[in-house]
Amino acid sequence: MEFDYDLFVIGGGSGGVRAARVASANGAKVALAEEDRYGGTCVIRGCVPKKLMVFASEFSTFPDEAAAYGWDMKLSAFDWPGFRKRLHGELDRLEGVYRSLLDNSGVIMFDGRARLKDANTITISSGEEVTAKHILVATGGHPVRPDLPNAELGMVSDDIFHMEELPKSILIVGGGYIACEFACVLAGLGVDVTLYYRGAQILRGFDEEARGIIAEGMSEKGIDLHFGTNIVEMAPASEGRPAEGELTESEASMGAPAGELSQGAKVPDDYKGPIRVKATNGKEAEFDAVLFAIGRNPNTTDMGLEEAGVELGRRGQIVVDEYSQTSVPSIYAIGDVTDRVNLTPVAIREGMAFVETVFKNNPTPVDHKLIPSAVFTQPEFGTVGLTEEEAREKEPVDVYCTSFRPMRTAFAGQPYRVLMKLVVSKETDRVMGCHIVAPGAGEMIQLAGIAVKISATKADFDRTVAVHPTLSEEIVTMRDPMRSG
Repeated sequence: MEFDYDLFVIGGGSGGVRAARVASANGAKVALAEEDRYGGTCVIRGCVPKKLMVFASEFSTFPDEAAAYGWDMKLSAFDWPGFRKRLHGELDRLEGVYRSLLDNSGVIMFDGRARLKDANTITISSGEEVTAKHILVATGGHPVRPDLPNAELGMVSDDIFHMEELPKSILIVGGGYIACEFACVLAGLGVDVTLYYRGAQILRGFDEEARGIIAEGMSEKGIDLHFGTNIVEMAPASEGRPAEGELTESEASMGAPAGELSQGAKVPDDYKGPIRVKATNGKEAEFDAVLFAIGRNPNTTDMGLEEAGVELGRRGQIVVDEYSQTSVPSIYAIGDVTDRVNLTPVAIREGMAFVETVFKNNPTPVDHKLIPSAVFTQPEFGTVGLTEEEAREKEPVDVYCTSFRPMRTAFAGQPYRVLMKLVVSKETDRVMGCHIVAPGAGEMIQLAGIAVKISATKADFDRTVAVHPTLSEEIVTMRDPMRSG
């Protein structure tokens, strides 16, 4: 059977674009459909704009720090509209780069929503219907809102970059890396930040000791942390409501008293006033904005996947094997839509492995072990390998760690602490995990990740001469374990 294309990619994010380009360079006839903006979550509404916001927020600490070093610096009020304009200009530029890369690679682009008609047929919202020998789904994921009345009053992470103005106060609901990163960013931009998290400590799944240091740093930054706490109710606050004696149309139809919102009454679509929130502990408070950062779900709804025979998991993720192949042989999936390791560089690796497997006759499973990652809180968190808790469950370990005030901020009288930690196998001396909480931890963990990936031992670290004076030298100067067992 002849097909229109050798490969049809659904999704124009980093993973899908890389797979399309590499397959085309290998001689395949390739097309790609994207319903929104090219670049996907990372470039348009994730890693890139968030990191630019991190940079912007860090300047707020410069005057106080500079004063300790003899400089007299003054910052005027943060210009959010001006920053946002430059931010979106940069995102437009990057999207153009992605389009150019595809075009120069000979990939045919369809701007529209693609659905599966069957195992080899794709329909596009722009009206086309095409066939492909292989289909690659790389549609990513999306932030979720809670099942709560008036939840539409709150933002999700996609909305942060489109705010017309910065709120004076914000409640962030969640304790994962997205919640913690935006809490630090917004606090640095001058917003009064409160965080509710239903768990006992932020950043569940990461190293316990590192989590504690980061929570301590967030509190010192002025972020009001509430653990074991969640929202039970939210509604427009009295401020910003209609004037006394006036009712919205929906309230009037329900017989609501003036100035009060009846349960179930529709909130006006243009409501921009403060939000009243009731927490599980019974306390009520008002915030100018609420941000839900409670998780992300795969983008698999209404794509025709199940009708085509593709197996989906409990959370809607596409189930794949080690070669990213679905239950339908002609259909593959990579990236966040598979809910394996939801990181942009991983999606790119999965896309390249897919091309090796399908178009280069070189079956290549994706290696998801010992992936370094960073959380861009302030201070940053870099991590690779097993946490101390995970390692202890496997075998006896030695834990080398140190926590201290770094020279630069200690001199300026700032309270922040850093953490350097190695988790080492007692039997083999292999470094099983490395965890760094410090300014620039993301840069440090990239290089430490190489050592951990090649199974370097603690003796290998010890043989490495320290670069002095630096924060990172502590990784190679810790001689005695802090804990063993």
